[in-house]
Amino acid sequence: MSVISRQLMRSATSLVGSSKFPEVTFSGIQPTGIPHIGNFFGALEKWVSLQQSDFGTNTVLYTIVDLHALTVPQDPKQLRKNKIDMTISLLACGLDPTRSIIFEQSKIPAHSECAWILNCITPVGWLSRMTQWKTKSQQKKNIQSIEEVDTSSGLCLGLFAYPVLQAADILLYKSTHVPIGEDNVQHLELARDIAQRVNKLCSQEIFPLPQPIL
Repeated sequence: MSVISRQLMRSATSLVGSSKFPEVTFSGIQPTGIPHIGNFFGALEKWVSLQQSDFGTNTVLYTIVDLHALTVPQDPKQLRKNKIDMTISLLACGLDPTRSIIFEQSKIPAHSECAWILNCITPVGWLSRMTQWKTKSQQKKNIQSIEEVDTSSGLCLGLFAYPVLQAADILLYKSTHVPIGEDNVQHLELARDIAQRVNKLCSQEIFPLPQPIL
């Protein structure tokens, strides 16, 4: 296990069972290669300011979400290059590894492990209401519900269930704040619903309810 993996797992373990959650800011970006100007002003500029304003009082976690990239076909060599290019770009934009933790999602097995556990308690109805799923599914033969998806539609389970992986990303580190765009507000609401469901099933406060930073 890498040094950063051990550091992240120690951080997650130390927070288990805490009745008062320390501030943890978490966000991720897909490895699309070199970010464009919209990525910078829409997300990365804010990431840099968050690590500066919260230094010393808040754990700041930023991840390259390569598992999310797999919802569409990927060329392995190009994906590896994109992850390197994205990492270089994040550092060039001002992210400081001494002030925030920057890591690759797939290097931490707990992300996919947590996602599976959360998948097992997340109602299908919650996922079928996700706007992005509706938009993409209706582009394929005007599919209106999960029951209408067939093998010829080209739609896969990963596209349907990836909001649960997003929730796992956030909840794994007991994140209290998540910088997001307005298009992801619904997904953060799902993460909050899942957190509440886990807390109710366990009869204790396992996860905080993460707040958005729009």
